Amino acid sequence: MHFSSRILAVASASLIAVSTSVAAAAQRIAVDLTGNWTFEVVTENGTGVSAVAMTQKGDSLTGTYTSGRMGTLPFKGLVKGQTFTFAANTSGGATFTFSGAIVDADHIKGDLDFGGQGGATFSGTRKK
Repeated sequence: MHFSSRILAVASASLIAVSTSVAAAAQRIAVDLTGNWTFEVVTENGTGVSAVAMTQKGDSLTGTYTSGRMGTLPFKGLVKGQTFTFAANTSGGATFTFSGAIVDADHIKGDLDFGGQGGATFSGTRKK
């Protein structure tokens, strides 16, 4: 292999590596969760649909969680990178904690802890 061919091969490999890194970084760009969401919550007793309104300011997350069973509950939480958590207190004194991951700008998913009394999974889709 000639010297110029080796240089071209090394340059091409470097360009591919940089392109891959840039693409991966673009996927990790912070998503603002502010907006209205529909959550599908799956428990051992079935699936329910809830409305969630979120406001994100920096890493702070606030909003309301509304379901037919629980009514409307205010919540507070945090966003860190591609993950988030928020907690809502029920009128009965239990704390529901949502912990999840940002899938993309319009989809999230995670786990819900019913104050140590069981759990569920959830997926959320941003309303357009």
